[in-house]
Amino acid sequence: MITFENVTKKYPDGTTAVDDLTMHVDEGSFTVFVGPSGCGKTTSMRMINRMTDPTSGVLTVDGADVRTVDPVKLRLGIGYVIQNAGLMPHQRVVDNVATVPVLRGESRRAARKAALDVLERVGLDPKLASRYPAQLSGGQQQRVGVARALAADPPILLMDEPFSAVDPNVRDDLQAEMQRLQAELNKTIVFVTHDIDEAVKLGDKVAVFGPGGVLQQYDEPERVLSNPASDFVAGFIGRDRGYRSLQFREAGELPLYEIRQIFETDVPDLIIAPRSWVLVCNPDGTPFGWMDDAGAEVYRSGKSLYDSVIAGGSLFGPDGTLRQALDAALSSPSGLGVATDEDGRVRGGVRGDDVLIALDRQRRTGQR
Repeated sequence: MITFENVTKKYPDGTTAVDDLTMHVDEGSFTVFVGPSGCGKTTSMRMINRMTDPTSGVLTVDGADVRTVDPVKLRLGIGYVIQNAGLMPHQRVVDNVATVPVLRGESRRAARKAALDVLERVGLDPKLASRYPAQLSGGQQQRVGVARALAADPPILLMDEPFSAVDPNVRDDLQAEMQRLQAELNKTIVFVTHDIDEAVKLGDKVAVFGPGGVLQQYDEPERVLSNPASDFVAGFIGRDRGYRSLQFREAGELPLYEIRQIFETDVPDLIIAPRSWVLVCNPDGTPFGWMDDAGAEVYRSGKSLYDSVIAGGSLFGPDGTLRQALDAALSSPSGLGVATDEDGRVRGGVRGDDVLIALDRQRRTGQR
């Protein structure tokens, strides 16, 4: 759907932002442009909707050279999401989301009605529609930005570091929401980031840009991690690329170990052997935190349960990868990562050494 053919962008001062870029973005794919600051990734994306024009070469969208298409018409057919959402502060949320449909000639009433549906689709309560952007959290503002980009149902969505300004927990939620939306809507997405973890998590394919706007590698994320095409790519990914590659390996065969589980009502009479741990669960069976003998004494002294437990770190879900299993084990004070079911309830524990055994087994049997 999007094709760059020997595209170069040079500025009047002689700076080359993008150098002889040739690549094809498939329809319905999630493609991530990643690289350090000043590598040309954002400039490359902005040439797609003619926010900037190439100096030479040909860039086509759906077979048409973008330079032959009216810029306004082109942009009204392409969703655009930027860092910090870029919302209009004087407009309510519903009118921010309805912006593009109204510009395309849709009645304001119809556009607002559709905006409410899109807000729900991106995980926001429609009750927020009457608020102004300043009355929302950073994560909510970013969801509104995504909703605005989707409001006119464009086939292409451009996203310029949309989640870089929010905290890590909110970023994880937004990334998961983006994956869900893509599975549902099947848009052609070009996403810009400087974070290699975000790139390999979200992308069907990853384009790594280097100094001087040179495309260093364009491939599936697993191959970028396992077979970096240049010293630059290897250095950019980092020495822990082996750990990152675990996220592409299934963990279904990992054994689960029994975890001693209790509820808050059990703590007053609890006896824990030294250097042993129990997992305190919420009434619905979801994990709350780990407690040892010292924590039990803290609770019995009158402190709250929150002050008496140690958070268990990340969780290993039912469809989790080897990376998620290993991270759960490493982040748990007990050494047992908490494995959960579809409803978040505890189903057992995983050990880090079993992850290494599973990895060795997969390699010996030829699994990538």
